[in-house]
Amino acid sequence: MSPNLVMTSDGKKFMWDGQLYDNKEEASHAAESYQNENFEIQMVEGSGKFLVYTRRVIKEVVVTAQ
Repeated sequence: MSPNLVMTSDGKKFMWDGQLYDNKEEASHAAESYQNENFEIQMVEGSGKFLVYTRRVIKEVVVTAQ
């Protein structure tokens, strides 16, 4: 299986976390930990494996004067 590194859902770009999960429970556990770190999550099943894609929205931009 050669998963896509990037997927688009509802016009939003998600990046694969690089792990192939053997079952939905493992993928859900990983997805939950990403959600706790303020990531948006998409889970995909393919070829009997589960993939977790993540996306983080920038909520604050800090600009420093030079």
